[in-house]
Amino acid sequence: MTTVEHLQAATDRAVEIAAADGPELSAAASTEASQLAAAIANDVQGAAAEWQKAFPASSSTFERAARDGVEYMSRPTPTVIRLAQSKNGAAVPYAHALADVASAACSLGEPNLDVIGRGAMAAATQLHWAGVAGSTRAADVHIDAALGAQPVSTTAPPTPASATAGPPTARAAAVEAPPAKSLPDLLAELDALVGLERVKAQVRRQTNMLRANRLRAGKGLRTLDVAQHLVFVGNPGTGKTTVARLLVQIYRALGILAKGQLVETDRAGLVAGYEGQTAIKTTTVTTSALGGGLFIDEAYALLRDDDDAFGHEAIDTLVKLMEDHRDDLVVIVAGYPDEMHDFVAANPGLKSRFALTIVFDDYSDDELVTIFTRLAADSDYTASPEVVGHFRTLLAAEMRGPGFGNGRFVRNVFEAAAVSQSCRIANISDPSEDQLRGLEPVDLDGGLE
Repeated sequence: MTTVEHLQAATDRAVEIAAADGPELSAAASTEASQLAAAIANDVQGAAAEWQKAFPASSSTFERAARDGVEYMSRPTPTVIRLAQSKNGAAVPYAHALADVASAACSLGEPNLDVIGRGAMAAATQLHWAGVAGSTRAADVHIDAALGAQPVSTTAPPTPASATAGPPTARAAAVEAPPAKSLPDLLAELDALVGLERVKAQVRRQTNMLRANRLRAGKGLRTLDVAQHLVFVGNPGTGKTTVARLLVQIYRALGILAKGQLVETDRAGLVAGYEGQTAIKTTTVTTSALGGGLFIDEAYALLRDDDDAFGHEAIDTLVKLMEDHRDDLVVIVAGYPDEMHDFVAANPGLKSRFALTIVFDDYSDDELVTIFTRLAADSDYTASPEVVGHFRTLLAAEMRGPGFGNGRFVRNVFEAAAVSQSCRIANISDPSEDQLRGLEPVDLDGGLE
């Protein structure tokens, strides 16, 4: 059976099941199948032509069907909802038929790992809402059966140049959750961070409120409305990503999140270059964070101006996913204070969901010195008092203000100093351990070149 024949057969099965509950559902089922398939295979080379062969009577274009079907990645189709409400047993076989549609869509054009992930996600969503136990595993069975031994590209389709505007970012790949830790251990790690006293106090307050809510719920008491999604504001290098990783693990230790992984992204990871693709891209990245957290750095770049259609599409999709998955997702957006204030205020959905802002102050000179000496010691280098004194001199000469690198500045100076030290001792045929470890004040000057 060809891919087109498989997709047609799965669609016919969905139509047959839906029609048994009401003839008017036939057209709805066919439309849902076409939209679901297009949304899954939207950015796959050659998929549009095969989709048109599978749905020759469709009045929609492939691109429009993909836009209309993207919501089925995370929400049930109207027919699934209706059949589930009717409680006549038709919802389950109909959802399985849609799962077959999703699996067939994974083979349209030249399949790749991203499209298979979208297919599995869409199938699991429909099966879950139909009441299928173990919906994720059931979806995988559909996908695996359809793909069989078909070769799958591990290379993502090319991204348009306009989709990569802004800082480079890693593609949304699977992020493994770190090993589980106890709440006391995680709070001890928080306390061990240099500086950030205001941040630590707010994180502890948030932790205490969430813990109290869990305890109150366990005794049947009403719980407080505690904001889970957060805004981090501050200059670069102030520990925002480090604290985000700890916070997500704290949420797991409290039983709020299941896995505790943190997916890090930015505009380039969420915004595509063609109409309709941004919602799919944002959905793919966000669903990879389910059970953990999504950290969006320089989030204000998502919305460059009021006419930024792609940015608005990403934000609208994100807000919807935050609502759909409010029990298994934490979103943290980060950036400069003024820009983040304007970003959150620009969309009512964002403003209502990001009720807590944590301010990351710049490090003091003493704190930056502590970071430098810790970094050196952790890397088996020795920073003598003379070296530390010279580092203080460099700090005093560094311009402060918006954009100051803080911990990032320290790391840059240290790494450049290590390079300078290696060049300095290169002509020593058998350097001692002290020579290999020791930094000298002159080495630090390489960090500013």
